[in-house]
Amino acid sequence: MTTRPELRGTFGAVSSTHWLASAAGMAALEAGGNAFDAAAAAGFVLQVVEPHLNGPGGDVPILVFDAASDRTQVICGQGPMPQAATPAAFRALGLSRIPGSGLLPATVPGAFGAWLRLLEEHGTMRLAQVLQYAVGCAADGYPVLPKAAEAIGVLADLFREEWTESGRTYLVDGAPPRPRSRLRNPALAETYRRILKEAEAAGSGREQQIRAAHRAFYSGFVAEAIDAHLRGTDVLDATGRRHRGLLTGDDMARWQPRTEDTVSRVYRGLEVHKPGPWSQGPVFLQQLALLEGFDLAAMGLDSADHLHTVIECAKLAYADREAWYGDPDFTDVPLTALLSEDYTDERRRLVGDRASGTLRPGAPAGRPPRIPALDRAEPPAGPYWQGQLYDGLPTVTAPAVPVPSVVAATEARGDTCCLTVTDRHGNMVAATPSGGWLKSSPVIPGLGFPLGTRGQMAWLEEGHPNSLAPGKRPRTTLSPTLVLQEGRARLAFGTPGGDQQDQWTLGFFLAHVDFGLDLQRAVETLAFHSEHVPSSFTPRTHRPLAVRIESRRSDAVAADLARRGHAPVTVPDWSLGKVCAVGVEPRDGLLLAAASPRGEQAYAVVR
Repeated sequence: MTTRPELRGTFGAVSSTHWLASAAGMAALEAGGNAFDAAAAAGFVLQVVEPHLNGPGGDVPILVFDAASDRTQVICGQGPMPQAATPAAFRALGLSRIPGSGLLPATVPGAFGAWLRLLEEHGTMRLAQVLQYAVGCAADGYPVLPKAAEAIGVLADLFREEWTESGRTYLVDGAPPRPRSRLRNPALAETYRRILKEAEAAGSGREQQIRAAHRAFYSGFVAEAIDAHLRGTDVLDATGRRHRGLLTGDDMARWQPRTEDTVSRVYRGLEVHKPGPWSQGPVFLQQLALLEGFDLAAMGLDSADHLHTVIECAKLAYADREAWYGDPDFTDVPLTALLSEDYTDERRRLVGDRASGTLRPGAPAGRPPRIPALDRAEPPAGPYWQGQLYDGLPTVTAPAVPVPSVVAATEARGDTCCLTVTDRHGNMVAATPSGGWLKSSPVIPGLGFPLGTRGQMAWLEEGHPNSLAPGKRPRTTLSPTLVLQEGRARLAFGTPGGDQQDQWTLGFFLAHVDFGLDLQRAVETLAFHSEHVPSSFTPRTHRPLAVRIESRRSDAVAADLARRGHAPVTVPDWSLGKVCAVGVEPRDGLLLAAASPRGEQAYAVVR
């Protein structure tokens, strides 16, 4: 039994982390758009209806398979660090790490430009047609998700006393909104409308208007508002002190979203594509390379052998992420060596019967690995919300009494949004929008959205592949997946979850490919992840032997994992991830979709 069926149809399929975004995507398809139009429509809606997890000031990688060209590419919506962002600049402020909230960690907002690039290069609809659904949600209102309402409630005093523009945006008559009540964002609606007005004034051509919209955002009134706010405002942040931002209008004006080649590897006859090492995407491919040497199906789904093998391979792949991944424009990432058969065979031999508690990056091509030392800084003293700002994840946890024997639901950490789309023409999209969430920094006056904090993922220690540098992309956790079979789009999927994205989606993928589950059964299978490697988010916590696993696991499996040296941590069922997926049935071409019941918000639509 599943909580819902695997959906099948012939016209189009959309699955995302919010039902309103999925509805917008299908509406765009019904209006004559293709998968790329639908993905952009859904992406803009997610900026409005999941403000605690993403916004126009955030980031997004977009994986694209265009059936007309038979090409798989990634549109990089990860903006770079400002030109003023140097390790010396942060040390001059007395900081040993980039804070997880406030204005200092802001990068160039990449999400808005990336959706425009997708629309311009691959779409068919005008920007006004695609943006109308987001404008409607912002102007007419949308039901506040319970998690968003909880986050606003925890941060309400901050919004009243310090981040007052956030208070005007998210509080209703000075109070947090009730869960599932209607919330409007008129300032964001007006921002979208003004962008459309300036785009349409630039000329009648579709592409001409899209390029004008980019100018309005990155060198026009949006950039001007951001520049003025950051130059003239000292903002309380995660440090417990007030700082001005480093991002300027010039940083925004010089940026353009890029279309790049994906990184890929074949697994069980399927061609799996990921973003490059400026994301954590290749870690998924490294895990697959290691796991291909094991007969997972013979172990049995969710057996102790299965979980132990997957967890130990994840530790090895993620350790390499920590040592080697970074923006390839600035560092020589040995990706070919990391994915080579000889290196993989060498690493696979490290998987033993016992859990490893040691972080073990490899030495591809004989190069010695390097992982910066972790400091043990404590959050500054202050009200409860100050501790929430210190943690760079978007998750906001309310004070709660622990549940005996099970970690409280609020500790099942997660972040980000996800959307996937396919159409009857064979086009397919997978994207994970994130950043610019309500906890990241104050809302920019007059714009209705805050900036992102992706800069927190860069190291201030120099000489590491992910060290901070002006104009450099901090390595992001955002990691959608697109799969081809015999040269055609077969599957697209993703999940919220920060560092855990490529563990939770791996579980889904293995359940589908190695164990033969359909898409819906695969998204509903038992979820688990290792906390072996340091988090990409401040304060970079890690628990080398900890394995979080949903409570449906059998007691015998948990005991067996503990016997092997793991430290199982049971979390509430249906609390890890929100995998969304679309696909194509290779035998008859039917379009497929599935959405996780976790969080009670993800939804799939198929016709």
